[in-house]
Amino acid sequence: MKQPGLERCAKEAFQPGRRDILFGAMAMVAAPAFGAGPAAEPRIQRLSPAFDRMVAPGTRVETIATGIRWAEGPVWVEAGQYLLFSDPPANIVRRWRKGGPAVPFLDPSGAGGTDPKLIREPGANGLALDRTGRLLIANSGGRSIDRVDLVARRREVVVDRYQGKRFNSPNDMHVARDGTLYFTDPPYGLTEGDTSPLKEMSVNGVYRLRPGGVVELLEGSLTRPNGIALSPDETRLYVSVSDETAPRIMVYDLDAKGVRNARVLLDAKAMKARGGAGLPDGMKVARDGTLVCSVPGGMMFMTPDAEPLALVTTGAPIANCAFGERGRALYMTANDRVLRLPLRAGWQSEG
Repeated sequence: MKQPGLERCAKEAFQPGRRDILFGAMAMVAAPAFGAGPAAEPRIQRLSPAFDRMVAPGTRVETIATGIRWAEGPVWVEAGQYLLFSDPPANIVRRWRKGGPAVPFLDPSGAGGTDPKLIREPGANGLALDRTGRLLIANSGGRSIDRVDLVARRREVVVDRYQGKRFNSPNDMHVARDGTLYFTDPPYGLTEGDTSPLKEMSVNGVYRLRPGGVVELLEGSLTRPNGIALSPDETRLYVSVSDETAPRIMVYDLDAKGVRNARVLLDAKAMKARGGAGLPDGMKVARDGTLVCSVPGGMMFMTPDAEPLALVTTGAPIANCAFGERGRALYMTANDRVLRLPLRAGWQSEG
């Protein structure tokens, strides 16, 4: 159930500390590279010796695909040894295998024949796999969560309403171990956002869809909920808020009843104010609890207490990420391209 005043309480509880000074200093270092032009060569800013156990010193970030309008929603399909990623404005999901180019996989990936005066992003956004290996799609243009058989490529709508009202434009997802689906529903897919004539919801919500089909509104006070993830023990829910005036990452205690104890894990206003490209967006949580999350300036590695470990930068937004290759690589969707970062054996993988 929605907890009234969660966001207000979190704002009041947040107190700046040493880590905020580190984030501010980091943003100042990165600021000269940011701008509206083409992305620069990816680089890694190492901010803690602890990062060396995750990524070996000297490791380079690889660019594996280019020429994308807006890369999003990466997911690694281990059974097929390939990466899928979305391009919401182009309405396509592409597939990439090692040694080859990125090729169309679903076209259209979302809703076909939409009116751009009403629908800003017709295609799929976030992607995930369910417990049986089927593809789940946050269908921004179709305003639904869809499921696709990866072999036959048959599609079905899983859910498109809460209490009889259409979702805004589902954005990102996390699948829990028991199959429960957590997802965000900002208005980004609607051309006029909150004032769109298509908008039926009074909130931009964070939802939970249980395996039995019951949908619950967990949080309805956020302006722009976006990326979403759970802690390894599934007792914490992380939600990024891509609000330009108050960019941040929220964390909640999570149980069967819902969420409570909302607090700001990372306040990204200073990073944005100093020129960091992008906003808090997609995220993943490593098996040791490390967060890998999109922030103004790039893709951040940080501890569960928001201590910065490293920042991957290109000078352009990096919207989302996914672990792949049995934990041997991190894939990042970075504006008009897709990146691959080799990871140390034994951190996410079994060795």
